[in-house]
Amino acid sequence: MADWLEILRNQAETCSHMGKEVPKMLANPDIAADQVRALFEALEEQVQFVEKLARTLEFNDYDPDVVKAAEELEERYADLAAGAAERLKQLLG
Repeated sequence: MADWLEILRNQAETCSHMGKEVPKMLANPDIAADQVRALFEALEEQVQFVEKLARTLEFNDYDPDVVKAAEELEERYADLAAGAAERLKQLLG
């Protein structure tokens, strides 16, 4: 059986790291549109994964605070993805 809380902790750590690195990457004037597109796609995959994780936690009757933490994590990934989408728009004109 999967350790959903451990998966949530790992995702939170990854998101924290990405929250620091993604803005730096997007601010780089030399970043290519293909790089931003790949970053956006990876972030969207994370959004979808964490959304499924939140639903799994909810389905398995985890504490509502744990489910809420997963949903907030999903929102943070979505915000990062939105930033990448905005940067991609800028690059593509």
